Amino acid sequence: MAAISQSSPAPGRQVRVSTAVGRYRRWHVETRPDAEEEGWLLTYLDVITLILVLMVVMLAFAGPGKGKEGTQRESDPAAAQTTGPIPGAPYPSGSIAPPAVPPTGPNTPAPEAKAPTPKTLNGLPLDQLGADVEVIMTDSAVRFRISSEILFESGAASFASAGQPVLDRLIPLLNADPSLRLAVEGHTDSIPIRTERFPSNWELSTARAATVARYLIEHGVAPQRVQATGFADTRPLGSRDNPVDMVHNRRVELTMERTPPAPGKTP
Repeated sequence: MAAISQSSPAPGRQVRVSTAVGRYRRWHVETRPDAEEEGWLLTYLDVITLILVLMVVMLAFAGPGKGKEGTQRESDPAAAQTTGPIPGAPYPSGSIAPPAVPPTGPNTPAPEAKAPTPKTLNGLPLDQLGADVEVIMTDSAVRFRISSEILFESGAASFASAGQPVLDRLIPLLNADPSLRLAVEGHTDSIPIRTERFPSNWELSTARAATVARYLIEHGVAPQRVQATGFADTRPLGSRDNPVDMVHNRRVELTMERTPPAPGKTP
């Protein structure tokens, strides 16, 4: 069998490298796989956290559930009545015994309802004047407040159809104590009035107070007790611009109060 001979390069001869391989090594750039980004994981964790917070808030608003015990009590009224401390059983140390509850049963008489005590003035009831009259009682005076919408026509000092009957209900109370002074006050809203008879709200409020005072005197109230004054819109009960409050500001007030003593005299 013939031996295979391998030729070796002659001494002094250089081994040539393929130029194709050299070009490849010079211009080839190895690509590396991109690292996997984990930004989606942070977003996922944020969403899970928000869902957990939302569930906690919903449970907090829902409050404690009735549970099995509450359902059993609702279904068994007799058990609900017997729930509680056993009479005669000792209480744990440091606890406070609940107040004794009077026994209830079919033969137990119901407690008597106390009727509200009516407000009176010298024996005359104040709670029968109707909803048109507001009564304000203090230690030194009694004030009757009536809306001008009931007593007078709009922008006038003449009585409306329901004005005089309201005053007729007040006259017995006003004459109950002749020693009390009677001050009649007229009040208007902040809307100015400019007519030939009433150049301003001062004239209108004063005329309305004088009309009420004259009617009371004609129906038995002593004239020396009566004083009429107009305050225009200087003493409002509410806002000057709110339409609802403006209705309450237009009013007539009758105040029964004791006559102040003269200077130098003791009451």
